[in-house]
Amino acid sequence: MTVKLIVLCFSLIIYLLILAAFNKARARYAGGKIGDVINLILITVILFFIADYVRLLEGYLSENTLFIFQSLFRAAALAVLAFGGARIAAE
Repeated sequence: MTVKLIVLCFSLIIYLLILAAFNKARARYAGGKIGDVINLILITVILFFIADYVRLLEGYLSENTLFIFQSLFRAAALAVLAFGGARIAAE
């Protein structure tokens, strides 16, 4: 196993733990501001997960294209968190 594959497997475990914990919390705290914040965190983590795993397409896409997709997904995750947080704070 290469170092890159080991890091991807480790980050996959971390992502799955975060998603499982927040999904369980979402079922417990459904509705209200806490539920909205949990949904924002879940969407953000999913977008960061996609951004990290775009690298698996290295054999099919150029390095520049991979960087663009990775940057777009990371920017989308941060935008969801920022705008969603601002909307929740304004309520």
